[in-house]
Amino acid sequence: MAHPLQIRAEILEISQVGAYHRMVLRAPGVAARVRPGHFAALAVGGADSAMLLRRAFSIHRADPDAETISLIIAEAGRGTRELLRARAGDTVDLVAPLGTAFPHPAGATTALFVAAGYGSAPLFALAEQVIAQGGSAGFILGAPTADRLYGVEAARQLTPDVLVTTDDGSGGIKGQVTLPLAEAIKAISAEAVYSCGPMGMLRAVTEIATAEGARSFCAVEQAMACGVGVCMACVLPVVGEDGVSRLVRSCVEGPCFDGTRVRWTDVGTIPADLHGAAAMGVR
Repeated sequence: MAHPLQIRAEILEISQVGAYHRMVLRAPGVAARVRPGHFAALAVGGADSAMLLRRAFSIHRADPDAETISLIIAEAGRGTRELLRARAGDTVDLVAPLGTAFPHPAGATTALFVAAGYGSAPLFALAEQVIAQGGSAGFILGAPTADRLYGVEAARQLTPDVLVTTDDGSGGIKGQVTLPLAEAIKAISAEAVYSCGPMGMLRAVTEIATAEGARSFCAVEQAMACGVGVCMACVLPVVGEDGVSRLVRSCVEGPCFDGTRVRWTDVGTIPADLHGAAAMGVR
């Protein structure tokens, strides 16, 4: 679990990156605490705004020396539009880093990184760690269309083992990221698969990775309200190390999970065998 700070962060840059925007924030004390998979929550609209909920974004990069973090933002609604109206020199209320990061690979390992759209944002720093420790990395990056891909060139700078997929065939292989996944795991002898994207994709990635004998670690895209574990809006049924299933908070115990422990078919429900289900009246 992260140890977050709440600060007024200065916006240093907002720039267009393909279909997305990169926001760079000066965040003293925050960057040194960031690990791949952590996220940030930003207030939107100012103190008098009716938009009470913060917006959560995976942290793309953290530079402790420069005391900066960067986020990749897709304009998706009123809150993100408000954020992207800001200019360099403005400040934003930031809480970061939040959540539980990806487990840090021990020693040299071969890892495959799989993402849809800008879900790839938190994976590059982790891939760099794997390579720095003497391991190797591969990527499968997908999107509905070629213009929605993110980070393809960045991935190619790290490894020649990069596959691109698009649903409509406008870039790379026609299909979803799961289409070449089994063969990619075999091709590089991947020991672990790290993924970020829609819940259905993460379930499929976990099933394929497990069938191929690789570990599966997922950063879930569960809707969050508070981002700090209070509201319980982002809970998922997860099997603990003791074998007991519980509802856990994506924003605190996650967003990064061992994919084999998430009960994907029960997401959005309260299974009858869940710890405490009887007290909730579930039969």
